[in-house]
Amino acid sequence: MPSAHASPFFNAHHSPTGAFASFTLGQRGASGGLGLELGGPANENLFIGLQSRDGKTYEALPFYAGSTDDSVRYDVSADPIARKQLVHPFPEKAITREFHIGSDTWRAGDLTFSVFTPHPAVPDPEKASRHALMAALVPAVFAEIHVDNTRGRKARTVFFGYAGADPYTHMRRFDDTAKAGLVGVAQGHRTAIASVSPGVTSALGFLIDTCLDPGHPENAAFGLGGTGALLAEVPAGTKKTFRFAICFHKAGTVTSHLDCRYSYTRFFPTLESVATYALAHWNAQVAQARAADRRLQRARLSDDRKFMLAHAVRSYYGSTEFLEHDGQPFWVVNEGEYRMMNTFDLTVDHLFFELDRNPWVVRNQLDWFVRRYSYQDKVRLPGDETEYPGGISFTHDMGVTNTLSRPGYSTYECFGLHGCFSHMTHEQLVNWVCCAVSYAKATGDTKWLRKNRKIFLACLASMVRRDHPVPSQRDGVMDADSNRCRGGSEITTYDSLDASLGQARRNLYLAVKCWAAYLGLEDVLTSFGEAGKARLANQQARLCAATIASFATEDGSLPALLEAGNASRIIPAIEGLVFPFQWGMASALSESGPSGNLIKALKHHLRAVLKPSICLFANGGWKLSSTNDNSWLSKIYLCQHVAERVLKLPADPRADAAHKAWLLHPENTFFAWSDQMVAGIARGSKYYPRGVTAWLWLRR
Repeated sequence: MPSAHASPFFNAHHSPTGAFASFTLGQRGASGGLGLELGGPANENLFIGLQSRDGKTYEALPFYAGSTDDSVRYDVSADPIARKQLVHPFPEKAITREFHIGSDTWRAGDLTFSVFTPHPAVPDPEKASRHALMAALVPAVFAEIHVDNTRGRKARTVFFGYAGADPYTHMRRFDDTAKAGLVGVAQGHRTAIASVSPGVTSALGFLIDTCLDPGHPENAAFGLGGTGALLAEVPAGTKKTFRFAICFHKAGTVTSHLDCRYSYTRFFPTLESVATYALAHWNAQVAQARAADRRLQRARLSDDRKFMLAHAVRSYYGSTEFLEHDGQPFWVVNEGEYRMMNTFDLTVDHLFFELDRNPWVVRNQLDWFVRRYSYQDKVRLPGDETEYPGGISFTHDMGVTNTLSRPGYSTYECFGLHGCFSHMTHEQLVNWVCCAVSYAKATGDTKWLRKNRKIFLACLASMVRRDHPVPSQRDGVMDADSNRCRGGSEITTYDSLDASLGQARRNLYLAVKCWAAYLGLEDVLTSFGEAGKARLANQQARLCAATIASFATEDGSLPALLEAGNASRIIPAIEGLVFPFQWGMASALSESGPSGNLIKALKHHLRAVLKPSICLFANGGWKLSSTNDNSWLSKIYLCQHVAERVLKLPADPRADAAHKAWLLHPENTFFAWSDQMVAGIARGSKYYPRGVTAWLWLRR
């Protein structure tokens, strides 16, 4: 899938699994670098280049900005040293890029630079061998530089380095502390570039120029230098390839309120041990990355979809964090720029990718939600201060920026609000059910299912009460808000949109997810022998389907809020259909099945709203709400899957081209893959993991 983009300059993640780390690369200037636990790129100078054929200057890929010579901070009375600039960027027209899911290759002149990200499936830590876990969790990505100097008449120096941006640690050389043969430059104990390729040396300097020309060989170990680089010489008339590991490490306790450490530290106690292992297993790791490239290349997807899927998977891994607490695994996906931990309304969308790759992480997250992040509440009807029995639900998230929130509470949800930062009680309840049923169906883990029997029963009771406290007034759709709202109202994951998607009560999007959750509960409760509870779940599903279908308008569309007079129209009305499809419930999705009225209504609805005047932008991009230009790529990908695979609508290449163009718009390329696009410009949810909903495109 060679890149056919107008410009190759967009940032992308190159991330190990579970290390919350990213070697971000692709945007011009000091716009990438070796980031650890960040909500955006590290903004470091990266130096990747080669001496010119005449030997007088050096050319580099344009991933750096002008640097200040720090020597003037020390010798304030001296005149600044006038240095001839040695390093210049390659002409942009001479640079090409091939971007894949496992590899990212840049070519300029006689230089080829490739980064490889294997993204292996993470084996269940309760069953896996030490060797398997080490291979999956080594916190490193892999790079290679190839130089063709066959037409050169002089030996030429190739270089790969960076100026670390962490203000609390300084650059150092591995040569001074590591075992013989391991060469590297590092920032403290956190990040490093290392190699064992013959002929590679290291240097520190105030500038990349002083690394390349230190004056005397001994000055390559200059301790004040804030720039570090690995260097090698390629003789005239030869080709040479050099291998590198780009490494990350953070030891000890890394979280607060609940002490956790990175799981990889069991195997890799130091940054040097990461580099040693990564370079010793370079071939196997790179082979995995190349195999991932081949799998996606063979997939029956357009080039636009292959690009978006590769970009999104990379961003997902950049947010992953595999921790341990008292020896127990704790899988975390951080919420991109916001860095909230295991945001539940993202967890439910990562679900499909994770069940294919690492099913145990879904179980792990569900268990943590039950054990630490569930709560009991009561409910209120609008305009009524009477509190009725509610039940179990789950928090919006588990913490932020490695600070775990207190048990039973998220970092996000506040009291007394009607919009952003209010509670998502009903949505997260439904999300737990949909994730739990999906995990059980995908894995056949009956032991886990039986262990959570009481939780499934409690979820049904809680959902029914939120429909309406009075049984005779229930219609399958949410009417009651949690008393945690304190007079406010609940919201959905679409918190930054208008009421068409943001309000939870009688929300069409959430109602269809409720219908799916009731179907899932019926199936699970039947397996428990709970015939009466299963019938209740079935009754609620039928009520929900009938209620939704009854709101169909003359043009076939459904209102975003199931209330009289609502004029908004939304694409995510169809989102909830993904779950019974995932569960193999063909009858539930048939137009002649027990919910046929709902399926017909949703198909008519989607056809009615996919029009430029309603839910399409002028360029063909999907507009989630007719009354808001804030459209989220992750949800678009999911709804495209439902539209094509469940409702049998044809794929729209024009839409895919528009969505890809959003990601590559010059205002959006700094933050790699981003989700919230306001008329095509990323305004929120940047550097985001949620786009792995695109994985659903691979389902056939």
